Amino acid sequence: MRRGRGEGSIFRRKDGIWCAALTVGYTPTGQRRRKYVYGRTKQEALEKLNRLRARSLEGSLGDPARLTLGQFLTRWLEDVADQNLRRSTRDLYSRAARNHILPRLGGIRLASLTPAHIQNLMTEMVRYGAGAGIRQVTFRLLHRALGQAVKWGLIPRNPADVVERPRPPVREMRTLTPEQARAFLKEAQNDRYYALYCVLIGCGLRLGEALGLTWPDVDLEKGKLTVRQQLAEVGGRLFLQEPKTASARRTVDMPGFVIQALRDHQRRQEEEGNLMNEWLLVFTDMNGGPVRRENLRRRSFEPLLRRAGIPRIRLHDLRHTYATLNLAAGTHPKVVQQALGHANISITLQTYSHVLPTLGREAADRLDAILG
Repeated sequence: MRRGRGEGSIFRRKDGIWCAALTVGYTPTGQRRRKYVYGRTKQEALEKLNRLRARSLEGSLGDPARLTLGQFLTRWLEDVADQNLRRSTRDLYSRAARNHILPRLGGIRLASLTPAHIQNLMTEMVRYGAGAGIRQVTFRLLHRALGQAVKWGLIPRNPADVVERPRPPVREMRTLTPEQARAFLKEAQNDRYYALYCVLIGCGLRLGEALGLTWPDVDLEKGKLTVRQQLAEVGGRLFLQEPKTASARRTVDMPGFVIQALRDHQRRQEEEGNLMNEWLLVFTDMNGGPVRRENLRRRSFEPLLRRAGIPRIRLHDLRHTYATLNLAAGTHPKVVQQALGHANISITLQTYSHVLPTLGREAADRLDAILG
């Protein structure tokens, strides 16, 4: 039987008794330690499970001084992360804890955890080939959870504060020139996802934001679209979630070619019978379901690049193309920042600093034309 959200592990035995289990820690080898409660009904087992969890949080399952990092992380993931983090972030943290932290540091007492333990974990992850992205996720999880342990008075200071943070992964930005962007869109005109590519290049949305776009959030008459959610995929599961930051919730003005592409796309969806799909998504697969990124990349995007004679780029680079084309055309960086949903303009200026020297020369030339 599928368990409800926040119920922990609960099941019915063959003899009819309901059993609920709570993970209370991990052995030094990463194996789970569990406590069990029983009830004649599911509700009774749930009530006992809740009382067990409460006692666990109060430290009644053992001396807080003997609390291990594995036990603490389990509590934190269940009782803090589950309530305060987005679903995709929780899943990332859970996998990082399960695959990297618990097998190596889970059995160490929380009070005995040192910066050297964490630094050694980061070094080991490099040695066995963990990518820069997962190393960053692992470090963020430890830093955030241990910060909570300080607030709860379990440790005097956060040992992750003095650990050298993993460097962020270097992702090379490859943007389309105006000529390449026109060639790509021309080649994509007969593609099912032509309107999606127009939205990415013409409005600067993140791919998840574009795939999570719904028709109620698109105003074709006023030429505006509103970003309220994004489509996420974790472990093969697709779901809608809120944008990561408040600034990511925004309204963007659409260029004329995007508006026309969406009108044509809407007519096509209606002909297919997919306009009134379950989530009212603007972009769907042939069956009216959400679009999977890998399928989009492999079956549509990369074949279009090859036919247009354009070197291979990432789908995310269409967002970068939007920014660089606008900045090169003289659009104020503040306008670009708001359209991209960056929290502040410094992010925009830092990300696209390679475009700014050209803009400075053009500004100097314009002033020279006025005053020279």
